[in-house]
Amino acid sequence: MKFEFSAGGIVYKSDSDGLKILLAKHSYHKGWVFPKGLIDRDKNETKEEAALREVKEESGADGEIQMALEPNTFWYKFNEEKRKKTVYYFIMKYIGGDISQHDFEMEDVRWYNPDEVIETLAHKGERDLFKKALSEIKKLSR
Repeated sequence: MKFEFSAGGIVYKSDSDGLKILLAKHSYHKGWVFPKGLIDRDKNETKEEAALREVKEESGADGEIQMALEPNTFWYKFNEEKRKKTVYYFIMKYIGGDISQHDFEMEDVRWYNPDEVIETLAHKGERDLFKKALSEIKKLSR
């Protein structure tokens, strides 16, 4: 059994079209997700540093951490090995960047209306996380 630790963000922006949430379509499994990735423990990277780095790499967006969310822990199998993964998510305000400049891990990155996010996200854990986070995002976006 292996333990993994990742970090990522629920990135939002609010403009004349209203509140928007950033999602990325994974190149491998083709599902829409929040950008996230492994914390670089060899470099003593913090959860916050990893979340900001991964959001930038996977989506092209620059975020500013507004709030930490409850970690999401789940089990999965990779090459027949059982793994326990904990993901630390942060609500992030979009402060710049170009979402067309994402890395190869994501084949597409788009902004969605909050009511589209639940039906678009590929994983139940992320859908549940978003449902809990949405009221805080709405408060922070005012």
